[in-house]
Amino acid sequence: MLQVSMGISDYKEVWDLQKHWVRAVAERRAEEESLILVEHPETVTVGRKHKGFLPADAFEIERGGEATLHNPGQLVAYPILRLDEGERDLHAYLRKLEEVLIQTLRELGLASDRKSGATGVWVDAGRRKIASIGVAVSHWVTYHGVALNVCNDLSAFQRINPCGFEWTVMTSMERELARKVRRVEVEPIFCRVFEGVFTRQLHCRKSLDLLSSPDEPANG
Repeated sequence: MLQVSMGISDYKEVWDLQKHWVRAVAERRAEEESLILVEHPETVTVGRKHKGFLPADAFEIERGGEATLHNPGQLVAYPILRLDEGERDLHAYLRKLEEVLIQTLRELGLASDRKSGATGVWVDAGRRKIASIGVAVSHWVTYHGVALNVCNDLSAFQRINPCGFEWTVMTSMERELARKVRRVEVEPIFCRVFEGVFTRQLHCRKSLDLLSSPDEPANG
């Protein structure tokens, strides 16, 4: 499975990349799954359940859920996974994504958990949300994914009601741990935990290679 670590990248470019890669995997033109790791400039996205106010610059996308916001300082992860027999349970898939986040945060010294009826990961007994999850599936290949607030500007959430909540519910690792935290510290732990939870083995590939030839994945 490819691990593709990108820097701050335009949301639409990465969205288009996901859809292209999903088609290639679904059609068996690309055998390898991928985990795309990225940050985005400030971007609002809204899922299929969104109702009410919609910022003019928001992206309406295929994932479930309501509105969320990306900005620099998040770790955004998009797993492109082929769900084979025995894995075709979207509720179980969401719970696995939550488990990756919970274990990652635990290793970095922060206790977190699920909250009934509110997909994502929460701290302080469900009072504050630290990670959002929204996924889509096409021909049993997953895309979209998770956004973990590492050290991003939380005031940007004032633009929306994130996942239907007041914006003040959002928190970050840096705020909760009361110390500097950077994506470079979190990403390798996230990837190692992801391998264990999803029983996949990741190997790195340059993002330029993925963007230029998604139909010809690397071997090994």
